[in-house]
Amino acid sequence: MITRRDHRIDFYRGLALIFIFWDHIPQNPLANFTLRNFGFSDAAEIFVFLAGYAAVLAYGKIAQRSGYLIAGVRILRRAWVLYVVHIFLLVLLMGIIFVANSHVETRDMIQEMNLNYFLLDPQQALVDELLLRFKPNLMDPLPLYIVLLAGLPLVLPLLVKHTGHAVGLSLAVYGLTQWFGWNIPAHGNGLWYFNPYAWQALFVLGGAAALYSQQPRAADPRPLYRQPLFVACATVAALSVPIALSWKWPAVHDAFMPQWISERLYPISKTNLAPVRLVHFLALAYCMAKLVPTGAWVQHWLVQKVAMMGRYSLEIFCLSVVLAPLADMANALADDRLAMQLATAIAGVGLMLALGQWLEWNKRLTNPLPTATGVVSNA
Repeated sequence: MITRRDHRIDFYRGLALIFIFWDHIPQNPLANFTLRNFGFSDAAEIFVFLAGYAAVLAYGKIAQRSGYLIAGVRILRRAWVLYVVHIFLLVLLMGIIFVANSHVETRDMIQEMNLNYFLLDPQQALVDELLLRFKPNLMDPLPLYIVLLAGLPLVLPLLVKHTGHAVGLSLAVYGLTQWFGWNIPAHGNGLWYFNPYAWQALFVLGGAAALYSQQPRAADPRPLYRQPLFVACATVAALSVPIALSWKWPAVHDAFMPQWISERLYPISKTNLAPVRLVHFLALAYCMAKLVPTGAWVQHWLVQKVAMMGRYSLEIFCLSVVLAPLADMANALADDRLAMQLATAIAGVGLMLALGQWLEWNKRLTNPLPTATGVVSNA
């Protein structure tokens, strides 16, 4: 039975949204403190994994209550909403970029955002956008989520009833993708930046983790340092830190990184979710689950505000996509670059928090009693 919601998930989703926003602002000094600087994975893995976690937790409740057909219809309706939002967001983003490019003389922001295709062939670009084949920079996670969510009605019954089989099938597709290079074509001769055949594994693993979290089980009485799985995961997470930090100083990296490790480690593909990225994220997630259990800390004011952003991840993500190029434009035009970079990064998070608070108040006004559908609306 799916009965409980882990409030840590909302917090981590909100934190991932902050990291994604900071990472999307070029030369943002606060981006030096996001996850991508301390390991092989980054906030994208958090976002997709927890999207699967939240979706299975939410729609699994509906399936238990009303059946898989109703749950499937609700999922597809949600995917359609995301698709419409994606189209609207593209139009808004293009307008912002074209205006910004006319003010920033030192850079071609249209080219940086991969919008040249729209200028060269707007008619075909619009068709490709409707087919999810044309995706400007910053917007890649949303089409991925649309595809993963649209496929969930097929996966959910197997995932709930036979979790191990669903995970095995998902990992098999992931492995074949790594071997044969499967991907979905994009405009021109391109491919999807976030390969759905690969990233679906993380989405399904997130759903499996949600189901596992609902099962009653006895806590391991052994201290963490005597639990082999935790020790292995902690070792992977710890070893990745100096390697990731060394990327900032290529000379240091080349001097201390053994050749045989480099040959096996690189390239670390984000498009195909390289195995080292997947293993690193899963190890990090397991360590966090063990080291940061749920408790009174989730009631802290700041934690609740970040978790509030996580509950409205779609709306907050869309706002961050709009804010990132605006922050980039303001930074490029500022005389005191560092001060403006810090101001826009912090102000952007403040606006994201403000939107989350407004959405929370609006939800309380329209639906004062908490229901399961409140969870589904933000899956």
